[in-house]
Amino acid sequence: MTMRAFITGVAGLDLTDAERAFIRDAKPWGFILFKRNVQSPAQVTALVEELRNCADRADAPVLIDQEGGRVQRLGPPHWPAYPAGVVFDRLYDLDSAAGLRAAWLSARLIADDLNQLGITVDCLPLADVPVAGADAVIGDRAYGTTPAKVAAIARAVTEGLEQGGVLPVLKHIPGHGRATADTHFRLPTVDTPEAELDATDFAAFRPLSDLPMAMTAHVVFSAIDAAHPATTSATMIQRVIRERIGFQGLLMSDDVSMNALAGSIAERTRAIVAAGCDMVLHCNGRLDEMQAVAAETPELAGQALARADRALAARKAPASFDRGAARAELDALINRLGPASA
Repeated sequence: MTMRAFITGVAGLDLTDAERAFIRDAKPWGFILFKRNVQSPAQVTALVEELRNCADRADAPVLIDQEGGRVQRLGPPHWPAYPAGVVFDRLYDLDSAAGLRAAWLSARLIADDLNQLGITVDCLPLADVPVAGADAVIGDRAYGTTPAKVAAIARAVTEGLEQGGVLPVLKHIPGHGRATADTHFRLPTVDTPEAELDATDFAAFRPLSDLPMAMTAHVVFSAIDAAHPATTSATMIQRVIRERIGFQGLLMSDDVSMNALAGSIAERTRAIVAAGCDMVLHCNGRLDEMQAVAAETPELAGQALARADRALAARKAPASFDRGAARAELDALINRLGPASA
């Protein structure tokens, strides 16, 4: 079946007639949900089903950013709150096995929430390694400040999602931790020497290079390509992401509508595709921008199609799971840090 190499958001709680027509005509590979698309379990389930019906693909991936902490599209009263990444970091320092177990439990519980709604992909884990002085956009979302710890916790999160039947998306490759600006608003430049990047930022992603999907960072690494952020840099994608880190899965851009990228939406989309991203991600639900992205993205074919097919094939059926026991165990682990930690 013909598909185009982009993932799209939609505007609201259900589809408009114009959005239905757009999806049928443009044939996006997948969809992504945000808080504006979420009201209740029944409503989200119905929206997910309608998205797939319009795409005429029962396996069309539906993504969400459900990390825990301040990045949760699903939250109370209908869904539980989950800890931010920093909680696993602190618990790991107290007891490494407990930190990894808590990360796994949180991800497994999140996967159970998503499965009940038909959502099949979570934009998680993060392998960003923050440094002092960096913008707080990553901040407490990170799993630590050393590559080995970050990679270990990210692996536990990955395994929790996968055992719950949800595909992970590794972000933000090759590293957002040093960025001194929030890429929603402007483009950050990192001037760290290449050897240091390789030993820290890139090193956290390398042990996770087998993940099925990853999302790029809208960050300039001046030591390697001073003219382009990683998302639109053929040098960064080929030399760093594909070769040095060794990631061979499906590579999607971070949101093409973020202000870190220059030019029109059409120009940004062309640059993302030309640089070597397999998939363009568009998030804000504006139909005119969605149409511009669709017009500039190619039909999914060749290596990009093969990577997309491999990613979807990696999804497993959920393993048996005692949700009540898992939540009680997670809460007990978090409580070891004291009442203010969650």
